[in-house]
Amino acid sequence: MAVTMADISHLRKMSGAGMMDCKNALEEAGGDFDKAMEIIRKKGQAIAAKRSDRDASEGCVLATEKEDFAAIVALKCETDFVAKNEQFVALTRDILNIAIDKKPASLEDLLASPMADGRPVQAHITDRIGVTGEKMELGFYEFINGASTISYIHPGNKLATIVAFNQPGVAYQVARDVAMQVAAMNPVAVCPEEVEQKVIDQEMDIARDKARQTGKPENLLDRIAEGALQKFYKDNTLLQQEFVKDTKLTIDQYLKQQNKDLTVVAIKRVTLNVD
Repeated sequence: MAVTMADISHLRKMSGAGMMDCKNALEEAGGDFDKAMEIIRKKGQAIAAKRSDRDASEGCVLATEKEDFAAIVALKCETDFVAKNEQFVALTRDILNIAIDKKPASLEDLLASPMADGRPVQAHITDRIGVTGEKMELGFYEFINGASTISYIHPGNKLATIVAFNQPGVAYQVARDVAMQVAAMNPVAVCPEEVEQKVIDQEMDIARDKARQTGKPENLLDRIAEGALQKFYKDNTLLQQEFVKDTKLTIDQYLKQQNKDLTVVAIKRVTLNVD
């Protein structure tokens, strides 16, 4: 049967595939839309297998929050051209919405979660691979819980942060300031007590080696290293960092100005190709 432009346009709207791909699929399927969709999906599976060893270093990073839960997802691709595509960004947003609604416990659980048509997230990513011809993968899924939460997406959709607080009803500007601080200053932890022991050991070793190279006596190395570690905490743990909008305050002091008991309980930061 002859394939009409209306048929091609309808399949393109259903699949997001290009005009020629839709035309060819409809002709191969004899005008059957379900079979044509299956042809397009199989094409995506074939391309995904073929490009599995390619580097997907570009992508779209989005975040949002809903009451006591916040999440970040990063859908990765090969080129910035695809990363900025409206349909690619929309798919990333749809995956984020699934994360917020379903609260999956892991990236694997999110990939297996059904979307509006009942098919899993991974199937929709594979479909999109067939449309663009690029490798795609869900590179990151991070989430946090707290009495209240906030998200921040840096312009360009390459960097996003989420922050959880110990109290509900935190003023929006205060919460946003902290989320932007996490984006700008990339703290390794909320407070010194949460810094991983391997990071502490590494910083102490670096400090000892530097002191030793400058001729400091061995009996002073541990004390010097401890001082360097405290400097590391000040620069790299959120609550001890200087507030970027007012360097006379630490983040902890800024929060205490709002409420003496207010603090941050969790942070996450995801970035692609951004320092």
